[in-house]
Amino acid sequence: MAVVSVNIEGQQLLIQADTESGPQATTGPESEAVRSPGGPGVVDQIAPRLKAMLRVARYHGIELDPNEFRAAKSKPIPEAADLSQWAQNGGMWARAVRIRWSHLLRFEQSGPVVLLFSDGGAGILMGASAERNVVLLKSVNAPDDAEGVPIDELRLLRVWSGEAVLLRPTRSYIPADAPFTFSWLVDLVRLESRPLRDIGIASFTLSILTILPPLIVMTVVNKVLQFNSTSTLALLTAIIAVVFIYETLLGHARRLIINVVGARLDTKLHLHVFSRLLRLPLDYFERHPAGETMYRLAQVYRIREFLTGKLLSTFLDLITLCVLIPVMFYINFTLAWMVLFCAAVITAIIFAFLAPLRRRYQQVVDAETWKAAALGETVVGIKTVKALGLEPQRKTLWDERVADAGKARLAFGQLANWPQTLVTPIERVMVLGTMLIGAYLAMNDQTGYMVGSLFAFMMIAQRVAQPLVGLARLVEDYEEVGAAIGEAASVLNRPLESASNSAGLRPKLAGNISFDDLTFSYMGTKTPALDHVTFDIPAGTMFGIVGRSGSGKSTIARLLQGINRDYSGFLKLDGVDLKEINLRHLRQGLGVVLQDNFLFRGSIRDNIIAGRPGLTLSDAMRAAHLAGAAEFIERMPNGYDTYIEEGSPNLSGGQRQRLAIARALIHNPSILILDEATSALDPESEAVVSANLMRIASGRTMVIVSHRLASLTECDQILVMDQGKVLDVAPHSVLLERCGLYRQLWFQQNRHLGARHGHLAAVPPGVA
Repeated sequence: MAVVSVNIEGQQLLIQADTESGPQATTGPESEAVRSPGGPGVVDQIAPRLKAMLRVARYHGIELDPNEFRAAKSKPIPEAADLSQWAQNGGMWARAVRIRWSHLLRFEQSGPVVLLFSDGGAGILMGASAERNVVLLKSVNAPDDAEGVPIDELRLLRVWSGEAVLLRPTRSYIPADAPFTFSWLVDLVRLESRPLRDIGIASFTLSILTILPPLIVMTVVNKVLQFNSTSTLALLTAIIAVVFIYETLLGHARRLIINVVGARLDTKLHLHVFSRLLRLPLDYFERHPAGETMYRLAQVYRIREFLTGKLLSTFLDLITLCVLIPVMFYINFTLAWMVLFCAAVITAIIFAFLAPLRRRYQQVVDAETWKAAALGETVVGIKTVKALGLEPQRKTLWDERVADAGKARLAFGQLANWPQTLVTPIERVMVLGTMLIGAYLAMNDQTGYMVGSLFAFMMIAQRVAQPLVGLARLVEDYEEVGAAIGEAASVLNRPLESASNSAGLRPKLAGNISFDDLTFSYMGTKTPALDHVTFDIPAGTMFGIVGRSGSGKSTIARLLQGINRDYSGFLKLDGVDLKEINLRHLRQGLGVVLQDNFLFRGSIRDNIIAGRPGLTLSDAMRAAHLAGAAEFIERMPNGYDTYIEEGSPNLSGGQRQRLAIARALIHNPSILILDEATSALDPESEAVVSANLMRIASGRTMVIVSHRLASLTECDQILVMDQGKVLDVAPHSVLLERCGLYRQLWFQQNRHLGARHGHLAAVPPGVA
């Protein structure tokens, strides 16, 4: 460990290389944290650079989560760009910069700045004194109330090369939380003001250069041909050659900048869309078909093409028009007014058709949405379609949807054809009419210079006519893009799960759960799913939940995951109201296994450590062993590297379920929720999972939602639900004696046990 000892005015600061984790620290969840014997996810030591970021963020009232830090495994030390991105994901404004000593002296009254040392360490800049030529630096391990130690330039530059991370709270809304509107898109374009300025300058210069060829032609006709001036012709030839070379190079540079701006806008747009999509509540996806959502989001491609294509080209055309139109009036006043009049008529025609076109296009959008919904539903449910032989019915539905969409598009196309039909002759008049009138004016011109002017005007008019018509049609294109924005906004502008990634408390979860007079109803229903529910689950308890279908069992699991938060009453985890807990932090502290779990395309190892990319094969093996999955994984040809295709056809239902349990256990959650996790398993697989439940439950709270009572007999407590209300809470043996509903369900499910002994078990006539 390299240590630089600095002593200034009796105060000493050790700037060290640093740090608790040493230069061998790696990135990801295992890079910033050293695991404790208690299991994964327990942070004993945090890398100094992350610790500095945490302290500065806490200074601004924001709590960053070290488990959310992500960086490439090839980077042994967290880099400035990764740290900045981590802070931005946490809801802060952050920039990774490289600055000089003179810049540091300007941070006299600003908030703390993270300085990244060359050896992998970090320090916190608390202030500066330009008069004394020192900065005030604090160690990442110093107490919160400690003062910064003065450091001069010579000593600091021995360990600091200029890297820093600037942090502060966002001054307004977080960009990811901004509603998806046209004004947001305009702001997105405005962020590219610097390259757009360069494009504007290049376009203005090119517009000036486009004036020279017509003027040179006019000069050739009026001067060279009339007076046979060879020297003038040679000079004009040289000028044209220089202009062409310069125009070619400048056009090449402008196209490169346009490509860069287009790529940046495209990237930002897609990042924003996907970020909003991930933060939509589960309720939305449950109420809307996947095909409908995908079609609406696909409209982003139309928006992208408008931003990077038509809008940008129109912006450049405006610059060209600002240069060429005055030149047109300079060459011939009458012909210039004729061109502008034709352009105004074209604009009026397009505006007249906007309203009916908007209505027809909305019909196209509706029809295409339903068509996409039918396609998506068929693809998602293809197993059911094949199993039940529903191909003819789905084909009939698809034919209807295609026919509706075709009719809507045909009606829209027929109406859209009319403005094009009316505009075409006016475009011809704009070009050919000006030429004929210009020829008439040239025949009556006494000076003889009108012929050259006519040639020059026609060359410029051709360059002006197309942008004028394009500018008018931009309004028509905007209507279609406006509809596309509305379609995408109908998905993206839904209320998000949380107002900010950084919102909410991040308490350490021990597993104590308390429902206190909680009532919850699903949207659109009057009957509450949970009606004044009250019960407690002590930490470390194995807790079962049973009841008839629709009794509210799975609703309790949903509320624990924070999927629904609009309930009345109280739901507390370790004494903290669940509504106040950061959603991401909550779900990272939970392990959830559903009845039908989705496995991603990739290896078995990747699926087990999904969401925890910093973990190793040994972590995956430990979780698989605990879930009872190790025995079948090791029998596979490639073991943990066995590739799983989409839908996991090469795995049985029991194998998929045990992998899902291993995935839930990989981060050693304090609370594990099994929501009908064994209901779809065969008896052998269920026996394997049930045999491991006691091992899995050790040291954590386990909530098991099941309609199979045999899998709950070892639970410490069992909650019996009926029609959203709590009937009883007790161990299995007690419930058999005093709860009629539980006793009835038990005997219904275990009649075969009595039949083996020559009689059927009696079902109690009443329900207590």
